[in-house]
Amino acid sequence: MSTLPVIAAVDGSDDGLRALEWALHAARRRSAPLRVVHVRQYAPWAQPEALAAAPADPGHDPVLDDVRGRLEGRADLPETEYTGLEGAPSAVLPELGATAQLLVLGSRGRGGFTGLLLGSNGMAAARDADCPVVVVPRPGREVHGAAPAGPGPRVVAGLQVDGPDESVLGFAFAEAARLGARLQVVCAYPWPAQAWLVPGELPPPAIDRDAVENDTRALADGFLAPHRERHPDVRAETYVAPGDAAGVLVAASRDADLVVVGRHRRRLLAPARMIGSVTHAVLLHAASPVAVVPPKPPED
Repeated sequence: MSTLPVIAAVDGSDDGLRALEWALHAARRRSAPLRVVHVRQYAPWAQPEALAAAPADPGHDPVLDDVRGRLEGRADLPETEYTGLEGAPSAVLPELGATAQLLVLGSRGRGGFTGLLLGSNGMAAARDADCPVVVVPRPGREVHGAAPAGPGPRVVAGLQVDGPDESVLGFAFAEAARLGARLQVVCAYPWPAQAWLVPGELPPPAIDRDAVENDTRALADGFLAPHRERHPDVRAETYVAPGDAAGVLVAASRDADLVVVGRHRRRLLAPARMIGSVTHAVLLHAASPVAVVPPKPPED
């Protein structure tokens, strides 16, 4: 059985080249082939303004030619395939996830608006692809707040203790093992706790913050136990902090090698694929590459 490739989406932009480099190293770590894909937004005959810049030979793709030139002579280059496609990238790229183990793209490509922190292609791929999607941000993103980091490579994973996602934990542990990195599992709990009272109702007893934090940590450690057994070489640390989960994860992304988050599971009343608000915020603001892991399909 052949190994599924790591796909790098390129478009001639610096964002695409950063995604290419990340995908190249990911393919090496997985001993997997690399597939470089360029999706041309329009066919040469579809728009008059695109006609002048279009190559005379429809099989010629200057973006892929540029990538070939950049990779030529690189040491330890995995088996590499170049594919040119035509169509709307936001529709074509997610479909590629069915034939890949990982899809990597930049945070905003050549066609994005200047003010956007994340392009529509990245959002569509993270929401709809069947494989994990890694979005590589532009360098220099400012991150406010701080989380304990320490020396050496570090992978960060978000864990929601009242609805844990085993796919996220499994991917995070495996990636930390490949990188030889520490795994920092981030659990946030809301604080201060709010209680809504009706007129005349007595206020509930005061909530013990230390107890909430200890309970959160105990639940997290329970979910991590089987993954620690499968990956004894990965040093996994639980970081429990009060506040908004997105803010805590973004703060933890500073100097991290990767942040791993999940995608919303399909619900009975919301059957379409969705990106949760936490994942959306992390994609917009994290300083490190972000991996969005789809949930496992429900068993019949």
